[in-house]
Amino acid sequence: MTDTNCSNDCSSCAQECASRKTEITHAPLHTSSRVKKVYAVMSGKGGVGKSLVTGLLATLSQRMGYQAAILDADVIGPSIPRMFGVDDKAMGTQDGILPAASKTGVKMMSMNLLLENDSDPVVWRGPVIAGAIKQFWSEVLWGDVDIMFIDMPPGTSDVALTVFQSLPVNGVILVTTPQELVGMIVEKAVKMAGIMNIPVTALVENMSYAVCPDCGNQYSVFGKSDPDAMAREYHLPLVARIPIDNKLTAACDKGMIEVFDGNWLDEIIRSLLKENTR
Repeated sequence: MTDTNCSNDCSSCAQECASRKTEITHAPLHTSSRVKKVYAVMSGKGGVGKSLVTGLLATLSQRMGYQAAILDADVIGPSIPRMFGVDDKAMGTQDGILPAASKTGVKMMSMNLLLENDSDPVVWRGPVIAGAIKQFWSEVLWGDVDIMFIDMPPGTSDVALTVFQSLPVNGVILVTTPQELVGMIVEKAVKMAGIMNIPVTALVENMSYAVCPDCGNQYSVFGKSDPDAMAREYHLPLVARIPIDNKLTAACDKGMIEVFDGNWLDEIIRSLLKENTR
């Protein structure tokens, strides 16, 4: 039954109703492209490390011999190209837009690849941003991609709705930090994924702990947390914890995320790549 207060604008509504289900129409992929799997990396709040997790997952996929790609849906605050040390701008042809590629071959499309200067602001309203994301999917010549990761902006509003309604997302990876309010944020994201009938495949807690360089002990800098209990509460199958790591931070700042050394996300990436066909 449709709400009598419905505005008929599903792009700005997260309510579940019969009319919404007809709105989920996937945008076409370019005829020259084939993307086997798509995963959205999201959180209900900003500053938790979604771009970091996206970059690490893409790097791991590439290391394992799979062609990885990143669609940077954080149009307002894109950071993926700098994290990978990609300075070249995206090029266009009569057939479409050519994605940039990292040193190891990770394909990517980001708003910063289209701006003259990385620091130029993108002052756009929601519908324009949504249109850009659809273009990133449909008009980019992705070629053959085994697994694509979508770096989502914070929150559960316009962009998340656009991605879930327009792209064939196989699953969601939630990123959190060890703070008490995170439980509420995770619940919001889980509920939104449920409304859109997209499974949440993993929970990643970033900045989970710090390791003392002298004694090797782990310290909960931002307070103790229990991501495993949170995963059980929301029936999330996979959990990972990423520590505060100065070397990892420095690698990202220098555009060298692909040289990182850590096994924090190995179980998750193996699970995502287990079935390599749609």
